[in-house]
Amino acid sequence: MRKGIRYAIDYGDVRVGVAKSDIDGILAVPVATLKNDQELIKNILKEVNETGCLEIYVGLPKHLSGAIGQSATKALNFANQLAKALSSVSVRMMDERLTTTSASARLSESGLNTREQKSMIDQVAAIELLEQALEFEKRNNQVPGKDLNEVK
Repeated sequence: MRKGIRYAIDYGDVRVGVAKSDIDGILAVPVATLKNDQELIKNILKEVNETGCLEIYVGLPKHLSGAIGQSATKALNFANQLAKALSSVSVRMMDERLTTTSASARLSESGLNTREQKSMIDQVAAIELLEQALEFEKRNNQVPGKDLNEVK
C-alpha cells in the first residue's frame, strides 16, 4: 500500500462531502461538508495544500444501469476543474452507486433521523467512497478508480 493522504469527494448540486485518509491509508475520516459555490475549489485546494495529498477520488454517480446521466456529467466537470487547479495531484473517478443510500443507513443505525442526517450525509458518503478506494488498493495492489480521460 502506498503511503500518502487520499481525499474523497461526494459532489452534489448544493453540498459537497469531503473525507480524507491517514498517511498509511488505513482510516477514512470526515473533513467537511462544503457549500457548492464559487469558493468550492478554493476551499478544497486550501485543505489539500495544508495536509498534502497523494490522490483525490471524486464520486461518479452513475445510474444503476451503469449509464452516465446529468449528475455524473456534473461530477466529471467538477473533477476536471479540480484536476486543472491541482496539476500535481491525481484526480480519479470512483463509481459511487448507492454510497448515499449506504451512508443514510449507517446514520440511521446510529440513531439519527433524516433531518439530523442532512448536515452529515455528504461526509459519510465521502467516507464510504474513500473506504472502497482504500480497500480496493489493499486487495489488488493497484490504484482504484478511473483516470478522468478513461471515464465513458
